[in-house]
Amino acid sequence: MIRHRFLAAVLLAAAPLGAGAAPPSIKAPIEAAIADPARPPEDVARDADRKPAEMLRFAGVKPGMTVVDLLPGGGYFTRLFADVVGPTGKVIAYAPDEMLKSQKAIDRLDGLATGHANVQAYHDKLMDPPPPAATDIAWTAQNYHDLHNLAGVDLVAFNKMIYANLKPGGVYVILDHAAKAGSGIADTDTLHRIDPAVVKREAIAAGFVFDGESKVLANPADDHMLKVFDPALRGHTDQFLYRFRKPRK
Repeated sequence: MIRHRFLAAVLLAAAPLGAGAAPPSIKAPIEAAIADPARPPEDVARDADRKPAEMLRFAGVKPGMTVVDLLPGGGYFTRLFADVVGPTGKVIAYAPDEMLKSQKAIDRLDGLATGHANVQAYHDKLMDPPPPAATDIAWTAQNYHDLHNLAGVDLVAFNKMIYANLKPGGVYVILDHAAKAGSGIADTDTLHRIDPAVVKREAIAAGFVFDGESKVLANPADDHMLKVFDPALRGHTDQFLYRFRKPRK
């Protein structure tokens, strides 16, 4: 059953590693998660295009963390996060009510917790203000642009809520399909792309500090004129990956 209250979704993960235990490396849990034989075949088939090892290392996912997977889609990254953070961590798969158009969509979100005791699915109205929380990483992949297609949504205000729910030093990672430079949000609905400069401006306006980017999914052959679902380009769009950090004060 999905919980609708953000407070329940962002409780601190269980106890940390025991005293004297060596901290686990990032590399080993990530590689183990990708190699997990229980992963759905359709997830494995997407690895070549999605480059999960590079994505997870860039985000800095570690055992014991709390990760919020915003707009998780089919749960490709949700399942990987769950394996990496392990039993002492937590993954919250979140989608706003405004984007859940049917009971089937709600059931699909709820299903992301199936088989993963450390995954919690939840939904509420996008701009319902959550209380302070203890999230290590907020992540969204290929869906930030969709938030601009919701009427009346202030993305800076939304990003401020993400900011409030991150621990000091926590990160907000955004992966999306790049639109033509200077196009702003003109293509968010038609081509499902967004100008990277818009994302950076909105996150920084919410208080985040730009903390790096990865070009591992960049594709200079993409002229940014096709819809991302076009068979000629699907899975190989020019994508940007940005990391923003909440200052430690």
